[in-house]
Amino acid sequence: MSDDWREDRIGSALRGGNPTVLRRLEAGFAVIGDVQFLPGYSVLLVDDPAVQRLSELPRSKRLAFLSDMDRLGEAVERACKRLDQAFRRVNLEILGNTDPFLHAHVWPRFTWEPAELVGSPVWLYPRERWNDERFALGPQHDALREAIGEELDSLASWPDRTPIGNRCE
Repeated sequence: MSDDWREDRIGSALRGGNPTVLRRLEAGFAVIGDVQFLPGYSVLLVDDPAVQRLSELPRSKRLAFLSDMDRLGEAVERACKRLDQAFRRVNLEILGNTDPFLHAHVWPRFTWEPAELVGSPVWLYPRERWNDERFALGPQHDALREAIGEELDSLASWPDRTPIGNRCE
């Protein structure tokens, strides 16, 4: 498959041509990351490429995006916990410093990480990790992709997954 989808990740997801898409969620797309030096790294992409900031979404869509981020985070947590006993936690981040569209990073963290990095932001990992072909997304991650997808499906049916603004409490 061509790498053209990388130039328009959201548009290619909307057209069904982004191979990293795990599931379509209410306000965006759950995708597995291009790099997997922390196995399970995933991203939530907003479903409108023109949206750059969370504050640009109407309140209901903003709450849906945050609910989707929570769902993806929990799915990554459950899948990683099942596949690697060294799983510690998940870090959730909305940064937006490089890509111009709204997206959220979901980083699983593990006890096997180097001691000098385990308590630091992922962004402090050496540049080589980000570019090393050993960590590039590939067929070796199919079981991980499947596990995260299954957890996303399982969490979709939970009654408490209604966005906060739509609950009757």
